[in-house]
Amino acid sequence: MPTLDVATGAALIDELTKIVAHAAAAILARPTGTGMRIKADGSPVTDADEAAEAIICESLRRIAPGIPVISEEQSGREAPTATECSSYFLVDPLDGTREFIAGRDEYTVNIALVANGVPVVGIICAPTLGDCWRGVVGKGADRILKTANSPPIPIHIRPRPQGETVVVVSRSHLDAKTQAYVDGIPQAKMLQSGSSIKFCRIAEGSADLYPRFAPTHDWDIAAGHAILQAAGGSVKAPDGAEIVYGTKELLIPGFIAQGDIRD
Repeated sequence: MPTLDVATGAALIDELTKIVAHAAAAILARPTGTGMRIKADGSPVTDADEAAEAIICESLRRIAPGIPVISEEQSGREAPTATECSSYFLVDPLDGTREFIAGRDEYTVNIALVANGVPVVGIICAPTLGDCWRGVVGKGADRILKTANSPPIPIHIRPRPQGETVVVVSRSHLDAKTQAYVDGIPQAKMLQSGSSIKFCRIAEGSADLYPRFAPTHDWDIAAGHAILQAAGGSVKAPDGAEIVYGTKELLIPGFIAQGDIRD
């Protein structure tokens, strides 16, 4: 079976950008909440989720034949055997479906390339905002603005704040343990937001920390993980260990994503 590494994945970054833009357009073309139903795990799904997923999966198989694709909406129908491979794509076609249904702009399209168990390439698009964030670990991260007719803008985490620490947390999944962690940070300014856009805010230097102590799936954080690491930040388990991708359940128990902040 063919494999992809950082170098070959980086060579696909422009193609991946086109794919997420195509998926974003498909989402925007569908009325909010059309075909909404609740999945077995209690989370919502809409026609927009499935339309974006179909576009992404078909396109990935075209540009990278033979590389397995694990996508959120397919995971319940197909065994996640792709995690046994040395490289594969992780896809969340519409991260933040609750925000999408509510009419907020905090939802995203996520694609990550995982090689040897770690995310090495990530791209996140916010359809309503029209912006894309991209990262290749070891090679840097950038942002493409909807309104700009200029090359991608390099992004990097900001220096350690001397005063207020901006902490981004989930709007829909803020649990008591995460709230207690934030309460223990001196001069913390907490901002609630949906989707993986929280990783992007740290990567571009407008936030400092994103803690989450509730479980989430691999596809929810892999693209943000790659982008943030490429921008100089890190994503670790709460105890400081490396994040483990590709478990049987495709679940991450918790994590702390951070830029250049004091411990």
